[in-house]
Amino acid sequence: MKSSRHARLQSAMEYLMTYGWAILAIAIVMVSLYSLGIFNLSNLAPTATPGSCQVLKTSAQTSLAGQCNNLVPKYVARFNSNNLGTVSFPYNNFPTGDAARSLSAWVYQPSITGSAAQRYDIFGYGANGWCFALTLNQLSDGSAAPGKFGFAPCEATGSTSTATLSSNVWYNIVETFDGSTLNFYVNGVNYGSASYTLHTVISSASIGMVAGSGSAYNGSVANAQVYNTSLSASDVKTLYKEGIGGAPIELQYLVGWWPLNGNSNDYSGNYNQGTPTNVIWSASWQAGYAAPTS
Repeated sequence: MKSSRHARLQSAMEYLMTYGWAILAIAIVMVSLYSLGIFNLSNLAPTATPGSCQVLKTSAQTSLAGQCNNLVPKYVARFNSNNLGTVSFPYNNFPTGDAARSLSAWVYQPSITGSAAQRYDIFGYGANGWCFALTLNQLSDGSAAPGKFGFAPCEATGSTSTATLSSNVWYNIVETFDGSTLNFYVNGVNYGSASYTLHTVISSASIGMVAGSGSAYNGSVANAQVYNTSLSASDVKTLYKEGIGGAPIELQYLVGWWPLNGNSNDYSGNYNQGTPTNVIWSASWQAGYAAPTS
């Protein structure tokens, strides 16, 4: 009996010695793939090819054309602050002065290190030290990751409510202006408002670095949109629930749409084609994204 038990134990030890390293290697690979988001169900969803959906404008109507069923994008735009990555574009029909307007984009911010307070204007337009933009504020003690998403224009980044968000997570960020009041939303939820008077002049419009910006942005952006109306709270919720590949809404008010799915073209029908500089079109963006469920 002892001899048989000893033989089985010896056989088990020999098996582990023979295949143990292979099992360990497989386990390490599985953990690595999981950390990259490979097993996230949203990663298995069909992807939209660049330019698969666009807005068509005729004298009779404005409508969507193509594959506009909210597939996740194949690519997103990755910006690196070290090489000043940006997408600049014209601003035909952009609202100025006290005209109503809205910005929407999906944003992914890696961890920020350091203790200095800093502002990053991610997406918007402006001139001579001011801008209307989606803005990231880093806390002065560097304790938040990534910091705080705050209000813009640039002069209003210290205004009232901001939303402290996590790093390495995709968020839908929307800002609206109705002529006197800014409203700021994260994933369809209103995080506050502030009264403000906007300027009338535009000299540049871009993603990654905006006129009057503090520092160049270091992160990823997808599905950037500009409207010449103040989107309602229900509109903002709809944009979020569509997900990162969602098509624009309220098409009659859309003045710019850059999906950033492999290029910087404007698919709004207004021909505000972007010019990319030092932008990486990343196909490995899915980690940190969860499709909206409510």
